[in-house]
Amino acid sequence: MHETGIVRALVRKLEAAAEVAGAQRVVSVEVWLGALTQFSPAHFREHFDEEVRGTRAAGAALRIVASHDMHDPRAQSVIMQGVEFDVADEEGGAP
Repeated sequence: MHETGIVRALVRKLEAAAEVAGAQRVVSVEVWLGALTQFSPAHFREHFDEEVRGTRAAGAALRIVASHDMHDPRAQSVIMQGVEFDVADEEGGAP
């Protein structure tokens, strides 16, 4: 259940950032997984795909960078490293 909470919080941040940016949707997300998190890339992807259903991030490309460095000070962290939005231009069309 802890994993679901982590991914759910990330998706809430994505939704908030999309709102601030005026984005119609999230195109892609890059996430860094520390070596001591409870996630494998496949496990994270499963949770992500479930949590983004019905949000602006549904269908977003997910890039995962998995660290194997257990001594990294961020080894227990999941970090959103990048996000790309689809933002309408001034005339209301896509860029």
